[in-house]
Amino acid sequence: MLYLVATPIGNLGDITLRALEVLRSVDVIASEDTRKTGMLLKHFDIHKPQMSFEEHNELRAGERIMSLLAEGGSVALVTEAGTPGISDPGFTLVRRAIAAGEEVTLVPGPTALIMALVLSGLPVHSFTYRGFPPRKTGPRRRFLEVDAASPHTLIFYESPYRVEDLLCDALAVYGDREAALAHELTKFHESVQRGKLSTLLGAVLDSKPKGEYVVVIAGAGEDAGPAEEQDAE
Repeated sequence: MLYLVATPIGNLGDITLRALEVLRSVDVIASEDTRKTGMLLKHFDIHKPQMSFEEHNELRAGERIMSLLAEGGSVALVTEAGTPGISDPGFTLVRRAIAAGEEVTLVPGPTALIMALVLSGLPVHSFTYRGFPPRKTGPRRRFLEVDAASPHTLIFYESPYRVEDLLCDALAVYGDREAALAHELTKFHESVQRGKLSTLLGAVLDSKPKGEYVVVIAGAGEDAGPAEEQDAE
């Protein structure tokens, strides 16, 4: 059995009882970052062998995991934080396991994009998750333009080194829409800033960004929530 196990995105108290049970029961834990997973396992007094499974060894490590599954073994896949496969390794392994007829399940838990969406105050009834945008301005703007006319709330991940550039390009492509900037979710310095893109860009320019960000942007013509839309009808 292949278990995809969601792990805390910051606060260790967010781990589920089922996640702990699975991590204690499997034969091997495949980790995107064995050092960070090691800290998690130590905190909960879990003693299991780890193997590396990350972007640069995904194919080779995947072969080993498939061999373990074929022999009747059980493997838990965990990423650095959050749900495996969401802007983290896991997708290719899931496809391979399904194609091979192996059992696959997900032990659900924290996902930064859902937390940021709910806390943004923007419409949650329909949204599009776009992951990390390209790093360079030209490709990034073309990436953003794909959803310029979309009515769905848009969700992006971004590093502290490029969040300013993303906000600047989003302002140029989408206009000054309502948005939210979520940072350090579940951690001591958790913050969610809400306002126009221009306001959020100004806030970033006045600060020293650090830690991963989730940027949530209203869809085209969707600044109002579902309740307000019903009233309008």
